[in-house]
Amino acid sequence: MPIEILMPALSPTMEEGTLAKWLIKEGDAVASGDLLAEIETDKATMEFEAVDEGIIGKLLVAEGTENVAVNSAIAVLLEDGEASSEVAAAPSASASPARAPESAISSPAKPATLASSPASAPRAGPEKAAEGARVFATPLARKLAAQNDVDLTKLSGSGPRGRIVKADIEAAANAVSGESPAASLAGAASTSGAAPAPQLANFETIAKLYAGRAYEEISLDRMRKTIAARLTEAKQTVPHFYLRRDVMLDNLLGFRGEMNAALAERDVKLSVNDFVIKACALALTTVPAANAIWASDRILQFTPADIAVAVAIDGGLITPVLKDADQKSLSVLSTEMKDLATRAKGRKLAPDEYQGGSFAISNLGMFGIDNFDAVINPPHGAILAVGAGKKKPVVTASGELGIATVMSLTLSVDHRVIDGALGAELLNIIVKNLENPMAMLA
Repeated sequence: MPIEILMPALSPTMEEGTLAKWLIKEGDAVASGDLLAEIETDKATMEFEAVDEGIIGKLLVAEGTENVAVNSAIAVLLEDGEASSEVAAAPSASASPARAPESAISSPAKPATLASSPASAPRAGPEKAAEGARVFATPLARKLAAQNDVDLTKLSGSGPRGRIVKADIEAAANAVSGESPAASLAGAASTSGAAPAPQLANFETIAKLYAGRAYEEISLDRMRKTIAARLTEAKQTVPHFYLRRDVMLDNLLGFRGEMNAALAERDVKLSVNDFVIKACALALTTVPAANAIWASDRILQFTPADIAVAVAIDGGLITPVLKDADQKSLSVLSTEMKDLATRAKGRKLAPDEYQGGSFAISNLGMFGIDNFDAVINPPHGAILAVGAGKKKPVVTASGELGIATVMSLTLSVDHRVIDGALGAELLNIIVKNLENPMAMLA
């Protein structure tokens, strides 16, 4: 019987993707492990491998097709002895969605550009699932349902094969609150009696405000949509607080110069950011209670120090993760960071290379920024914003006026995970490590 090849889920939260390119054509024989297609997610374009062997009977989705739902059929595979005429008799979508096959990840292709599309309208009149019947929902939908007290058994999914997806949960939550998404975005009028702010819930409303003005409309690609959604969620749901310290960099800069001279023949050049990564990793092991993340209804505290580092790429940013950073030398951290950053800019990172970590670093010092407040990337417990090192007048330990290279650090902290005193202890140890860099090698 013909086998449906399904759109794979290439990350835990992926609900749809773009079929960027077919690597096979109808009539081709494929074996397990052969590359079938290039699938674009929000972060990368990854190659999708065959799980079964057979003949490609029909390609159901054209190259460049956007918003292809996970677990929807994209091709039909014929087994030995089957003819292409049997494709019409291939299994139809059943009530129970099949699990998407696991895919191996190799070098990605250049990602396709995505155009924005309006969200589908919520389904009216959801029917209650049969008593005792299994409810099919995406992991993200289940998470949102738990957060919003939505009963999944009372919903009818709008996803592939009746699966409940994020949009179904949002529609149900809005129905319970009696508020439309547009109304929730508009906000309430101020208590002073002033008129409410203009409705800016949709593109048409906003465009009217700029009628007659010249502008270019730029469609959002999948990465930009994901960044917008995650950071909006972070600022709305994560109780941020901020801790600030200045670091005297002169000892570090002198020590860095000596180390770079010694490492020159190995073609290794340490950056200030490499020292910051090491300082943060060691601080997390010194203050293990701060090496933690928020996991919905509990805290996960880690033993290894896995540090995510923000890297700017074309159209957005990504945070590759340096695993076990506390156990690695500065030269190894430097080499790994350069490799991850290079492949991140080419969108060649595998999901396990940019997912995870408990702590993040965002460094804008190379752009001349003195200081800034970074947004926490859930479920991380904190993120360190690093500014530029600049010569400034300071009062020395002896009480005299002097000149020092000073760098500003701002620690954004999730108060659900880390309290004020614990966050202060963590930041103080980071500063201590940076001001005494030789101790980090002990």
